[in-house]
Amino acid sequence: MKTFSALLAGIILSSVATTALAADNPLSVHVLNIQTGQPSQGVDVELERRTDTGWELLATATTDESGRISALYPADETFISGVYRVTFETGEWFEAHDTDTFFPNIPVPFQVDDTEQHYHVPLLLSPYGYSTYRGS
Repeated sequence: MKTFSALLAGIILSSVATTALAADNPLSVHVLNIQTGQPSQGVDVELERRTDTGWELLATATTDESGRISALYPADETFISGVYRVTFETGEWFEAHDTDTFFPNIPVPFQVDDTEQHYHVPLLLSPYGYSTYRGS
């Protein structure tokens, strides 16, 4: 229980720090492997925006050594309201770590209503389960 509490406290503090560092970019993500309690470095991530005809790819990036992408939204794009989707390519990441998984990828759609806010999407990951929420 102490390990889980420490991990949760670290996630919360990391979310706050990420927001402060990425103040110029409206979107960040963070991936933590809850099986090991470690950041998930090297997870490929796609950002898409829903349009009238489907999904438009806006950006791709890879998590850093702390499991983060601090600035996922393209710097040359205006941040507009709408439905977005972040897809974490977890199958490739688990395969690279010689681990079987049930989830080849994890799409996380979310709504942006206030373009003045920062949006942070943490992913708590294990081979057979995951959790996500709106971070701060």
